[in-house]
Amino acid sequence: MMEERRRPKIVVMGGGTGLPVILRNLKGHDVDITAVVTVADDGGSSGIIRNYVNVVPPGDIRNVVVSLSQLSPLVLQLFQYRFDSKDQFFAGHALGNLVIAALSEMKNGIFDAVQELCDIMQVDGHIYPAANEPLELNAEFSDGTTMTGESEITAAHKLIKHVWVTSSNHKDIAPQAVDEVINAIMDADQIVLGPGSLFTSILPNLMISNVGDALRKTQAEVVYICNIMTQKGETEKFTDADHVRVLNRHLKQNVINTVLVNTQKVPDEYIDYQRWNEMSRQVEHDFHGLREQGCRVVSADFLELRDNGAFHNGELVVNELMNLLGQVTSRFAEGR
Repeated sequence: MMEERRRPKIVVMGGGTGLPVILRNLKGHDVDITAVVTVADDGGSSGIIRNYVNVVPPGDIRNVVVSLSQLSPLVLQLFQYRFDSKDQFFAGHALGNLVIAALSEMKNGIFDAVQELCDIMQVDGHIYPAANEPLELNAEFSDGTTMTGESEITAAHKLIKHVWVTSSNHKDIAPQAVDEVINAIMDADQIVLGPGSLFTSILPNLMISNVGDALRKTQAEVVYICNIMTQKGETEKFTDADHVRVLNRHLKQNVINTVLVNTQKVPDEYIDYQRWNEMSRQVEHDFHGLREQGCRVVSADFLELRDNGAFHNGELVVNELMNLLGQVTSRFAEGR
């Protein structure tokens, strides 16, 4: 009997709008996908639901589920539907957020709720909340002051020195990821961080202590997709090397093996800074600084210009991830 071929395992970690872009394009490849989603968001409809029913903010999870679902476009459109603002009770809420909140109560926790939802939505892959409880993001700024709350930290527009996470429900107990998250990291061939807000989408996952430990120990290639634009209130004036420096400093080790850097210039005057008010300016390159941290640098055109904003082209990024994954899996095969 022929032995079944092992599908390469790829873990994508983050939150915000960048994560679904990568997952949607990965779905078409023959890989075993695990998405680890941040649970420290406190804004928008997600934040309102969290305040009322004390569940993990569902917005990022909802978008990730849709990106990996195999259901019809109409069902996905319904799941993503946001109620009209004229309806006082449901105003601004996405239907999927309400479904996730309901499942969280039924299953007594977000992890089992998301696994149930993945079955319902016919998800191709695995979706794991980074923790099984709501987390709060905390920051210390360069002036020594501290603040709690993702949206408040970003809105402060101060230089962030350090971030960490605490449990919303158990202040004196350090948050831990469930075993499935740790096992996925340890079994992975490739781990992808980003694209997304450095301090408020990526680092909240990595600051869960056993997640950080797993990243320091894993044999997987750790790939960071560097942001194209700096972000107001988080990474203003950052180079690509500064982004990696912050990740490695928080993890107390040079964990990042490979960095994907966009080299295509964003045209002057293209960005609508009123619409995309979190964007500041294009990230500058410091290839010497990246090499000093032991990174392999893959620099190419990863840019997608749309709606007067600058974003990653998911197809181009995932094609490069597949190239890297092919190199990694063949190298591992030779060593085994």
